Amino acid sequence: MALTPRESALRYVAALAAGPPLAPGLRVTLNFHPGRTAGGKPVLDRLADDGVYLSQFSTGTSNGGLTAHPGGDRWRWESRIFGGAYDQAPPHERPVYGALDFRRDPYGAARRFGSAHLRLAAHTLDRTTFCYPDSVFQPADFGVAAAMSLTALADADARDALDDYVEAQVHGPVVVAGDVEAVVLDPVYQGTPVEAAAARLRCPVEWHGGFRLSVEELAKHPGYRGPEHVELGTAIAVDGWLDPGVLDEAVGAHDPQALKRVWHCLARFGAPTPVRPGAAPPGP
Repeated sequence: MALTPRESALRYVAALAAGPPLAPGLRVTLNFHPGRTAGGKPVLDRLADDGVYLSQFSTGTSNGGLTAHPGGDRWRWESRIFGGAYDQAPPHERPVYGALDFRRDPYGAARRFGSAHLRLAAHTLDRTTFCYPDSVFQPADFGVAAAMSLTALADADARDALDDYVEAQVHGPVVVAGDVEAVVLDPVYQGTPVEAAAARLRCPVEWHGGFRLSVEELAKHPGYRGPEHVELGTAIAVDGWLDPGVLDEAVGAHDPQALKRVWHCLARFGAPTPVRPGAAPPGP
């Protein structure tokens, strides 16, 4: 009997993986911006309506690059990583992307992609593949739950704290009602439509400590994403502070790529980052 694309992809990556099994209790998280829209609808409203977390191929939106189309960069990266398993597959069959939270970060394993995250249930690990570094860098190191050497690579690497995550690709549909342990939000969304939409999800709602960055602290790091993004962050700040809600309000009035870089500054310097060996110091 022919293998499904999902089965082919899992088998292909498993043959490339090495190392011991994952430590017990680890989870994959899917970071996202809950105050943004997808397909013209607020992200969490769409997630509540669909009941399924969809890939960039289905939504046409991303917190990274928008290259998920036949012949695009994301399509080519997936073809390489999964041995062509998804080359002819429809969009809804393709994997969704997150990161392995092996540092048990309360803000999610890949905060560069958003202030909120879905924490997936343990059983999804059996249909998840991993790579380090991010697939944009054409990685040569891969893992699965039964064979995982990537966490040691990440800890030994000198990448910035926003870039040293172990990427996860979850194969098969991520159904909120059965595959998600919790949605974890920034407290800036308490009492807002984001919280109301999260309450419609068939999973618990939790809160992390919050992202908050003063313009004084932002000004100390002009080399991180460039002085022009310090200027933009200062211009859109409310009472001298940036938080995810402030960035949501700026969407539509500013270049989305510029706002993404302001978010990187907020994500990097506006909340504690896990301490690990070999970390590169932040920019000046």
